[in-house]
Amino acid sequence: MASPRSLVPARAGIGLRAPHYRDVLDALPGVGWLEVHSENYFGPGGRPRHYLERARAHYPVSLHGVGLSLGSTDPLDRRHLAALKALADWIEPGLVSDHLSWSSVDGRYLNDLLPLPYTEESLGHLCRRVDEVQAALRRRLLVENPSTYLAYGESSIPEWEFLRALARATGCGILLDVNNVHVSAVNQGFDPRRYVDAIPAPLVAEIHLAGFTRNATGAGEILVDTHGAPVDDAVWALYMRALERCGPVPTLVEWDSALPPLAALVAEAGRAERLMGDASVRAA
Repeated sequence: MASPRSLVPARAGIGLRAPHYRDVLDALPGVGWLEVHSENYFGPGGRPRHYLERARAHYPVSLHGVGLSLGSTDPLDRRHLAALKALADWIEPGLVSDHLSWSSVDGRYLNDLLPLPYTEESLGHLCRRVDEVQAALRRRLLVENPSTYLAYGESSIPEWEFLRALARATGCGILLDVNNVHVSAVNQGFDPRRYVDAIPAPLVAEIHLAGFTRNATGAGEILVDTHGAPVDDAVWALYMRALERCGPVPTLVEWDSALPPLAALVAEAGRAERLMGDASVRAA
């Protein structure tokens, strides 16, 4: 299925989620590309692959995974990696990504993307794991910064420096999730602009935008990365700062819970695309 349409353009895209399968194919909205969650398409045949194949005829596709568990001390799951490679070879995605996190220990998987201690030891471990994944896939992997609610006392490297060092050492790209930067910054009390400014533009191959939820706790309010609301104004402002640094970059509007009508999701993507256009005009 390789073709020039494999390349993901520097435009705004949306996630292809099951409730919107038919709507997307009926309307063919004017978005630049589609993202799917890799693990939902590992099985041969079936409804998900049927709709993905039909959508792929009209749009470039990005594969975004949650199951590589890059930071785990367990050996890489070879069956998972083989399934991801088979899916990528079949659908010919323009981008393949996963997270700077871990989700398994002693062969048991947790339904979450858990944070890492940012140390020299864990950096070396991540570099070896990313190298192994890229060699198996024969593709560049993009690694996404997580949303975090806790920080390890052992961490000695700021997350933005850790991610930057990982990309430089392995040749992987960075999926800069601007919403995750904002969520983590509010929860942990750092300046999100410092994070964005510390990531070199050539390393950023994709940007994510999403909505969050405010939760009250006994210790105060925290932000939770729920992907179930419109993009917040503070996140749009941080996105504009990222565009000023990076220029137009493929940008996805993530919306995975409390899914709105397709038109609302397309409108959010349209806003991102207009901001990319504005950034290009200013740069010129």
